Amino acid sequence: MSQTKLIALLATVGVIVIAVMSFAYTVDEREKALVIRFGKVIRTADTSGLRFKVPFIDNVRFFDSRILTLDAEPQRFLTQEKKNVIVDWFVKWRIGNTLKYWVSVGGQETEARRRLEQRVRSDLLAEFGKRTVRDAISGDRNEIMDIVSRKAGEEASALGIEVVDIRIKRVDLPEDVSESVYQRMVAERARIAKEFRARGAEEAEKIRADAERRREILLAEAYGTAERIRGEGDGKSTTIYAEAYNRDPKFYSLYRSLIAYRASFNSKDDVLIIDPSSEFFKFMKNPRQ
Repeated sequence: MSQTKLIALLATVGVIVIAVMSFAYTVDEREKALVIRFGKVIRTADTSGLRFKVPFIDNVRFFDSRILTLDAEPQRFLTQEKKNVIVDWFVKWRIGNTLKYWVSVGGQETEARRRLEQRVRSDLLAEFGKRTVRDAISGDRNEIMDIVSRKAGEEASALGIEVVDIRIKRVDLPEDVSESVYQRMVAERARIAKEFRARGAEEAEKIRADAERRREILLAEAYGTAERIRGEGDGKSTTIYAEAYNRDPKFYSLYRSLIAYRASFNSKDDVLIIDPSSEFFKFMKNPRQ
């Protein structure tokens, strides 16, 4: 094949490729497309695949159909108490209606983000304005997100936008407000701690008083039991002593006198002043008795 024929063949193939490309276009899975003719939308393509158009007349615009993220800068909102809170939030969104998206924002993602942010900020401002700082920070965050997601979804649908989710990452107080709230929290916790200590001291006094009362009752009962047992023992011992004395009175008298002698003369330093003729010394004077 001569060089002239090769060039002609390549030119023919190029013309065919250009013609095919001017007649057809491909929509990716991650895209949506609009076919525009003389500034008017004549067809939408929301699914992937090969499509055809009129060459040199129809113009195709492609848009990202994936879920996008609008991560707004932290902003100040006023609560019901006219106090500022700093809210950090983000929105997950995507194109829901390609034709509405084109008509409302001209297919510009920047303009769509701006208008979506305005709507969500307005709804957040309204919801935080109905609540106190305590509710906004701790109690009603999930409720706020649900309400704002529903309202923003309804409003954004007019822009051809589908709001997938709205989340509040954090709600903070300004530094000056945080310090005052912190001090109030410290004072509140100190008051609660003091109250618990007072209740504990009161309960401790009740427990100690009850324990002391029980102790006195136990000691009294124990003392009464001991005295009763001691009395019974003394009675039995007296009976035993009497029986022993009656069996041999002389021996018993001697035995008691010996015990008395041992107790009286237990130490050399003891001094005993007594009449020598007294009954106490009868066994010393006459042991044969």
